[in-house]
Amino acid sequence: MATNRFDPNFTDNVINAMGPKTNPRFRKVMASLIRHVHDFARENELTVDEWMAGVKLLNWAGQMSDDKRNEGQLVCDVIGLESLVDEITFKLAEEAADAPTATAILGPFFRADTPYRNNGDNIVKDVPDGEMVFMHGRVIDFQTKKPLVGATVEVWQASTNGLYEQQDPNQEEFNLRGKFKTDADGRYYFYCLRPTPYPVPNDGPAGKLLELMDRHPFRPAHIHIIATQEGYKPLTTQIFDRQDKYLTNDSVFAVKDSLIVDFVPRKDDPQAGLELEYDVKLVADRA
Repeated sequence: MATNRFDPNFTDNVINAMGPKTNPRFRKVMASLIRHVHDFARENELTVDEWMAGVKLLNWAGQMSDDKRNEGQLVCDVIGLESLVDEITFKLAEEAADAPTATAILGPFFRADTPYRNNGDNIVKDVPDGEMVFMHGRVIDFQTKKPLVGATVEVWQASTNGLYEQQDPNQEEFNLRGKFKTDADGRYYFYCLRPTPYPVPNDGPAGKLLELMDRHPFRPAHIHIIATQEGYKPLTTQIFDRQDKYLTNDSVFAVKDSLIVDFVPRKDDPQAGLELEYDVKLVADRA
């Protein structure tokens, strides 16, 4: 007769400790989490020292996180969790007969206080190298294809040195960031940089995890976008340069084929030698 090395009732006891007022969805998620985590510990015969190393890593991520950098989110990124959750969310949307612009992860360097700028503004401040781009497009209703007037398009990107402005004391605050409102034709337009690849920061637990897993830290060149409009589902995504060598091995697994774009030559514009046209399709929030 088989015997259990560990208490066979322990996990069920923990799950069953939840009271009758627990939200049903929360009960389902927590019960599954507890069961998986307990099975993981038993399967690997996790020791106290190993468990404490994990606790210290989580604490380290929390200590490094603030309103300008989310290291806990970055830890989730390097193990693929945020990209997996994004895939699940997008797949559910597809199965619901909606097909908006594909989503991608938020990333750890979003800032909630990014200022609005005027269409046509240049978000590049004091960057001595890099290729300038005129980026433009429309925000449209996915089903009707009609332009959405007054929609917000928020963008941010790293500089050519691989750093976002809050990582780099030499960059002007809100460099390479901006929020734009679409005009009467649903258009947005501004000047930015052709993005360049950069490494996940190695000064925190996410970088340490990559090192321990013997993985490269690089993210392919990309621009972050959040598009919002009242009455529509908000969209968080990233767009990727087709010429980038890290497209097939992004360190956070966020690349989707439909988010790969081409930068093309732009003529007769002294401010930019390249342009990128990118339309954003939003789905009405029927809820």
